[in-house]
Amino acid sequence: MTSEILEPRRRPSQERSHVKFDHLLQVSRELLTEVGFEKFTCEEVAHRAGLPIGTLYQFFANKYVIVCELDRVHAVAVREEVASLAAQIPSLDWLDLLDRLLEHLVTLWRTDPSRRAVWHAVQSTPATRATAAVTERELAAEVARVLAPLTPGTPRDRRRIIAEVLVHVTYSMLNFSIRDGQEHEEAVIELKRLLAAYLLAAESTT
Repeated sequence: MTSEILEPRRRPSQERSHVKFDHLLQVSRELLTEVGFEKFTCEEVAHRAGLPIGTLYQFFANKYVIVCELDRVHAVAVREEVASLAAQIPSLDWLDLLDRLLEHLVTLWRTDPSRRAVWHAVQSTPATRATAAVTERELAAEVARVLAPLTPGTPRDRRRIIAEVLVHVTYSMLNFSIRDGQEHEEAVIELKRLLAAYLLAAESTT
């Protein structure tokens, strides 16, 4: 059985609605980081946002939809960085690309605690996990497109799988690297070694 993909009931089309939508997401991000997913409620989000609960429900059916939308927003920021690095090809080789992208992601995870909170929240149910997996695959598709000119000998389907592995392992290790509220630099170093070795092996077997 395929899990339901969670999306907002509607996305704003007018500026006024955009402001409310974005404000609800920002308050949600702050509340989730503060109290954790178990204590996170739509009622508290609406209260802190200073909006009627009905306004929140116009956009989001429940808290599971909210965290999935936060996950999408986070992924968009990463995709924008991937696109920025892609614009520098062919001056970048794939090892430079990998290192710069990882450094960008590490900075995001260390400076924005909501990323870890959202990542944990979307692991909570089959539907949130399935939705997060779609978001992750969309990001991986962008990575695969960037890798294409850097790994011309790799078949397209294999490059797609390589990109999905890169993204999934990176997200898991980034959250591992900031476990118990501490920065674990050695985990980031090992992540870079792991992914570089994986890409080298993948390229050599094509």
